[in-house]
Amino acid sequence: MAVLLNLIYALVALLYSPILVYRCVKTGRYREGWGEKLWGRAPLRIGDEPCIWFHAVSVGEVLLLRPLVRAIARRRPNWQIMISTTTSSGLAIARRTYPDLVTFYAPLDFSWSTRRALARVRPTVLALVELELWPNLIRAAKQSGAKVAIVNARLSSRSFRGYRNLRGPLKKTLSRIDFVAAQNAEYAKRFVELGILSDRVTVTGSVKFDGLESDRDNVRTNELRRLLGLAGTDLVFVAGSTMEGEEGAVLAAYAKARAQHSNLRLIVAPRHPERWDAVARELERAGETVVRRSTLTHPLQAAPRDRPPVVLFDTLGELAAVWGLADVAFVGGSLKPGRGGQNMMEPAAYGAAVMFGPHTTNFRETVEQLLERGAARRVADADGLARGLLDDLDDPETAAARGVAGRDFVLAQHGAAGRTVAALDRLVEYTPRAAGARQGSAE
Repeated sequence: MAVLLNLIYALVALLYSPILVYRCVKTGRYREGWGEKLWGRAPLRIGDEPCIWFHAVSVGEVLLLRPLVRAIARRRPNWQIMISTTTSSGLAIARRTYPDLVTFYAPLDFSWSTRRALARVRPTVLALVELELWPNLIRAAKQSGAKVAIVNARLSSRSFRGYRNLRGPLKKTLSRIDFVAAQNAEYAKRFVELGILSDRVTVTGSVKFDGLESDRDNVRTNELRRLLGLAGTDLVFVAGSTMEGEEGAVLAAYAKARAQHSNLRLIVAPRHPERWDAVARELERAGETVVRRSTLTHPLQAAPRDRPPVVLFDTLGELAAVWGLADVAFVGGSLKPGRGGQNMMEPAAYGAAVMFGPHTTNFRETVEQLLERGAARRVADADGLARGLLDDLDDPETAAARGVAGRDFVLAQHGAAGRTVAALDRLVEYTPRAAGARQGSAE
């Protein structure tokens, strides 16, 4: 099986190589970390303490680990924690967020790279964040003596259909998973239907709720408020995690609303860094003055009332604090089909009046719960976004009530991190002799 997978991966890499080379030359992406990715040259772990290796794909997964890392440090300070990620942006955020931890690029799922990485890291538990069913990585983990867990596990209906079609080839991989900490009962049921034993699947809740800031007066948000020169009388419309085609709709809604609310400010935070320049040009072509967050070293002067600048956040890792500035929040990736939405829980936690489009399959249950509680507004299209923004600004009491309902919902979900760490604690069956026996295979 491993040889067949290696051949498949090699063929895919060969077919994809022209695009990879183009993006490498054009954008500078994919230039680093090949020793870790292709040859498994993960950091060599020193010591025999229990070790949790978290694998988080990119920025979102890296950031949601914060409550888990804090809980482990509090409950099991002797455990070592190592974090791998797939993307350069994910690794940059990991290094910034966890400066005291070992962070590195995960190996590609070739048998030799995963085997070498596992021998060097020697984890007690390999904890895959949300859903990362890489057969060779899981196989190598089990061969090294590690337990394998999926934490904050989610399995959307779309992913479930895809994995169900591969249930036969994935049977051995699924049998090697020791524990699944599912976000909700629906996801747990799907994992069991895929073939994971029911006694290995537990509903722990979503760790994302535990990591959400709900205090608008937190240090980072207050720093941004001062940096952007926001006055107490300003109304702030934040459009976060926007995708291609959504910024135009956001700008049209803002322009229409500003005609009646001159104290309205707009903050746009595109989802993907490679689009920052293009979005800046689009906003400028529309006649807006654009201030890029990356250029701000001193607080903005009081914005002119006739046309205050649009602030473009072209930095990584700040959106969680930016949401705390929002009176009205639009969550991107939801107006156009194919993206499945982005995390609407962050602005809800602050009590913002949250809006999103119709395409939110990645957060279907969360959306349903928010809508049932009157804690969010779903808009059908760009015109609906404009109407929704104007409605919220014209009727601030109703908008505020929606925000309070969203915040109350988020706060009621706390506790998943503690339940997850308790489950990981049970997986750690550590003996110094067993660890020592594995240490000799690091090379």
